[in-house]
Amino acid sequence: MNKPKYLFFFFLLYPILLFSQGKVTESIVMKSKILSKEVRYSIYLPEDYETSHRSYPVLFLLHGYTDDETAWIQFGEVQKTADKLISQGEIPPMIIVMPDAGKTWYVNDYKGQILYEDMFIKEFIPYVENIYRIRKSKEFRAVGGLSMGGFGALYYAMKHPDLFSSCIALSAGVHVDSTMIRKLKAGSNNLVEVFGPMKGDSLPEYWKENNILTLAENCSVNQLSSVHYYIDCGDKDALIVGNSTLNNIFMRRKIPHEFRVRSGEHNWTYWRTGIIEGLIFAGNYFHR
Repeated sequence: MNKPKYLFFFFLLYPILLFSQGKVTESIVMKSKILSKEVRYSIYLPEDYETSHRSYPVLFLLHGYTDDETAWIQFGEVQKTADKLISQGEIPPMIIVMPDAGKTWYVNDYKGQILYEDMFIKEFIPYVENIYRIRKSKEFRAVGGLSMGGFGALYYAMKHPDLFSSCIALSAGVHVDSTMIRKLKAGSNNLVEVFGPMKGDSLPEYWKENNILTLAENCSVNQLSSVHYYIDCGDKDALIVGNSTLNNIFMRRKIPHEFRVRSGEHNWTYWRTGIIEGLIFAGNYFHR
């Protein structure tokens, strides 16, 4: 064998060989009784899942508006990021579950017809945790997401703090009243179908009860403080207004959290880099 050529290819492949390879399976089907339809999800299993007998912590990672269960893999490259961080010892081996939510905003709609939140909490989490070797307790469960999924992650963490140890919200769809009024009047982002139409100049009651800023104000300090929050939004993202408002509420109410503002916009370039620190943040709270 030509030794110089062999060494050349070894060093070319060395960065790839350095990191273990987790396994990704896309678009698995769960039949939901609550929604009366199939719900698809993708899953990342760490490299040692097939050879070990232990159970793992889990991150439920939520996609944004117009995306689906494949987005974090295809565009967010979360498999590559998780592989690298696990291999470097930055995070513990974990399972990452990515469900499809359509355009539901991860909530039950105001008409009570599409009960996505009920499905996720009562059906999906138990289903996944019974199929895979997942530790079934709050301290080993995290939720995260981007944009609409960031809204969903915050929503679940605030409403169901008994379920999650940490929450990763990247460019979360948090809207102040003036922004929401404008969006509802414009009929944008499916928000009318989910939260209801405006009544004159008044916001829908369902929105008033369930938006992130209301929950941040009204949930008890003990309830909010039982979850660790990581909030990250770009300085050129229109959602920085709502995210900064959330930060101000948390600071005033003395809710422990991390708030990051980096240079960037509402795009995958921002989220691919943001998920690195997000995974490290969640991983820190998986350690005993």
